Amino acid sequence: MTEARFPYQDAALPIEQRVDDLLARMTVEDKAGLMFQPMAPLGTDLDEPGMFGSPSMRKILDRRITHVNILQGASARELAEWHNAVQRLAHETDLGIPFTISSDPRHSFSNNPAAALLAGPFSQWPEFLGFGALDDPELTRRFAETVRREYVAVGIRTALHPQIDLATEPRWARASGTFGSSAAVAGRLGVAYTLGLQGEQLGTESVSTMAKHFPGGGPQLNGEDPHFDYGREQVYPGGQFELHLQPFRELIAAGVSQLMPYYGMPVGTEYEEVGFSFNKQIITGLLREQLGFDGVVCTDWGILSRTFWGVEHLSFEERMIKSLDAGVDQFGGEFQPKVLVGLVRDGRIDESRLDTSVRRLLREKFRLGLFDEARYVDADAADAIVGTAEARDAGLAAQVASQTLLVNAAGPAHLPLSGQPNVYVEGMEPEALAGWANVVPTPAEADLAIVRTSAPWEQRGVPGDIEFFFRAGSLEFHDDELAHLREIAAEAPLILDVYLDRPAILAPVLEIASVITANYGASDEAFAQILFGAAEPKGRLPFEIPSSMAAVEANLADVPNDTLDPSFSFGHGLAFDAGWTPATRPDASSTTIRVAAQAPRYDLATTPLKVFLDDPEARAILDELVPELPAHPMIGLAQGMPFETVLGMAAAEAPAELVDTLRTRLTALQPQ
Repeated sequence: MTEARFPYQDAALPIEQRVDDLLARMTVEDKAGLMFQPMAPLGTDLDEPGMFGSPSMRKILDRRITHVNILQGASARELAEWHNAVQRLAHETDLGIPFTISSDPRHSFSNNPAAALLAGPFSQWPEFLGFGALDDPELTRRFAETVRREYVAVGIRTALHPQIDLATEPRWARASGTFGSSAAVAGRLGVAYTLGLQGEQLGTESVSTMAKHFPGGGPQLNGEDPHFDYGREQVYPGGQFELHLQPFRELIAAGVSQLMPYYGMPVGTEYEEVGFSFNKQIITGLLREQLGFDGVVCTDWGILSRTFWGVEHLSFEERMIKSLDAGVDQFGGEFQPKVLVGLVRDGRIDESRLDTSVRRLLREKFRLGLFDEARYVDADAADAIVGTAEARDAGLAAQVASQTLLVNAAGPAHLPLSGQPNVYVEGMEPEALAGWANVVPTPAEADLAIVRTSAPWEQRGVPGDIEFFFRAGSLEFHDDELAHLREIAAEAPLILDVYLDRPAILAPVLEIASVITANYGASDEAFAQILFGAAEPKGRLPFEIPSSMAAVEANLADVPNDTLDPSFSFGHGLAFDAGWTPATRPDASSTTIRVAAQAPRYDLATTPLKVFLDDPEARAILDELVPELPAHPMIGLAQGMPFETVLGMAAAEAPAELVDTLRTRLTALQPQ
């Protein structure tokens, strides 16, 4: 570091003295910039525009903004190099205030830019629901410590998680980011996770934790999400407001550094019916005064410009005033500090109000060491730290353990399987079963059939819109999918695995499948280990499984596990039979894999884009016909999405003939 010219640059001085010194040197423009946190584009071009309308890095710097969150998932080294580059630019400004880089979860299987990101170079673990299924605080803390090491290695110093909301409304699209429906589980795992990221106190090796969504998302009217106007109402027909608040009480006591209120507006309570970030009774009265929280409060993304529920009649400036009066410190996803400067200049907001929030924000930067040795990271070491073999093995073990065995009928499909049976598979890579089983091309040739699928949802929005990424609506399987499962089960006993990002209506498949398992983010390898007894499933349902949509519609949104006559209760989960011992995978050459000869290499509707980018033949076709697709600014986000979805986003303006040619040539690729 350069020699200190001012007291705030002297690492030997107490943090509060450094904050006081720097605050006194800041202009209104400096202070206002600190109170915004937009999305930042990754790349070397400072003029490249950000996603979803966010500004370029040049504009971010010009506006004196020094908090940004990132979405794309480049390699660890590329992330670290980008981080160091923007820190150097910040260091060259008048005051040299460093950036604080934040991220949504990026260690699991979700890929929703409004909620969570595909793991990419980071080690891959179950979704938070999987940790809820295990309810193991020690494992959760070890996971968080891994997240901390990998984040710090690339310069991410604020985690926009954990999400300690309660999944009490089965239809809610954000359930996968929670620990489930239990306040007790969410509290103890949330504390373990926070301590794993921050340590016993925030320091130079910590990642600041922004827990969300205060005072508890989850009790959404009709299960709709308040990212959208039709989901703005948060309701408490069962009178359980305090239950949803309880995990936040525990995290505040544990020292959580930041909190994020949700978009929703409470309806039918003692509180003003406005979004929580505009709600002075909630932020100042409840959070600050009653609960004694003096950390940073950052709004959810876009409350001034997009999700201003309950204050639609106010202007942009009036919303900003109301939110600051409510007690927030920072505007997530917003990027108009000049508006705040104007409000101060016009005498509508006192500069001392900015000082209150800026003091909190600066204090955290100093605690994280960002003004000192922790400003930069070792880019040469990033790839060696992120996604190590040890971390990936630990993530795989957690995936395996978190799976839940729901039904295990007697017969040839009874788990664990043995004897290298002939199996027909759908929804998984046949190679994952090499050594364990012989894969055959039709159910008629199989001793049993294995199908992996996901909890149902209603597709909404159009490709590229945030709404498109939310799995919302009905939890019932479509009739055509049920008919297909019946056809398979008529030929061979069926093992059905369901990815539960929400509690699917499983009642119809109970009559079809011999064995039913649930996962919360588990690779084909993890699933195969359960199928053949290399490990035992330890997960227990983190929420109940309703028996019908009628039961879901009749439930009280704020009451956990409240549906009538559920198919499976909260905490259900079977173990293997007594006497089980772990199996060892036989040599892959001892089995064969045969697939239908007419099947193409890829199903364009289901195969993720990343698979095409990694396949030299497929990549050559893309580069030839749609070179704009691999170069698209959202490509990092899109790699986990089905190819057809990405094509709709990136090639929307391409001639229909060209798109048809692309589909034809990719479909013509023969299986490898």
